[in-house]
Amino acid sequence: MVKLRLLNTIAPAYFYTATVVTFALHFLLFMPTVFRSPDVALNPTMLVHITVFLFLMGNALGNYTMTIWYPSESANETVIPVCSPDCPDRIDAHYLLNGRHFCKVCKKVILKRDHHCFFTGNCIGNRNMRYFIMFSIYTSCCCLYSLVVGVAYLTMEYSISFENPLTFLTLLPLSTGYFFLGLISGLQFFLVIMLYVWLGIGLVSAGFCCQQLLLVARGQTWCELQKGQLSESRGTWLANLTDVFGSRWALGLFLPVQTVETIPGNRQVYHDHRHD
Repeated sequence: MVKLRLLNTIAPAYFYTATVVTFALHFLLFMPTVFRSPDVALNPTMLVHITVFLFLMGNALGNYTMTIWYPSESANETVIPVCSPDCPDRIDAHYLLNGRHFCKVCKKVILKRDHHCFFTGNCIGNRNMRYFIMFSIYTSCCCLYSLVVGVAYLTMEYSISFENPLTFLTLLPLSTGYFFLGLISGLQFFLVIMLYVWLGIGLVSAGFCCQQLLLVARGQTWCELQKGQLSESRGTWLANLTDVFGSRWALGLFLPVQTVETIPGNRQVYHDHRHD
């Protein structure tokens, strides 16, 4: 359990650090180099890049905040269970009743728990699933966009050609060797590492998004998947998606706003006041 709690602290710190570094690289290196113009300081191409980048990053950070701001914990619990000291660390939650789980890391009762996300430091369930999915989508888009712009920067600044697909595959091991031999600068080596960080986070986030959308459409959760409870779907896929994304789902695709409200008793309602 100590390892899980440590990961619950390190993962958000890693996310915040990667976010700050990405901001700094875009505004201090990428934009002045890739989108520079000898005539004007702020050209239309740079403005488009700034708009796209801030839109992607703003939605990623906004939905990240909403995932934390609207936890899926039950507000009706008068007694919080206590886990046995002999319980193994591989078991991070216990099923109670009526779709409720007790999370050992959060030490809270979670409604319709899907999984515990270490990057947000809380559980993903009925109240914040939509924000987690949108966070995954925009994080993936932001990282892959940064990857493309980063490749363009390395091409322009260090004359590295990426026409051969093997160039990217061998870039990290070759750059590591060149760095320790003193043939490339620390900045260039750091940028190469960031390319692989963006690629890794982008692909992992995209995978999470696809998995969660499939489970949501079936009306099921990751906890149920682990128990092998995927024999049949529950309800129609449209009703299941509406249950998570709310009636104003289109607005939530472009802005990190609340589209599903929670009223006392932990029942969800939509903004047009239709009940579950």
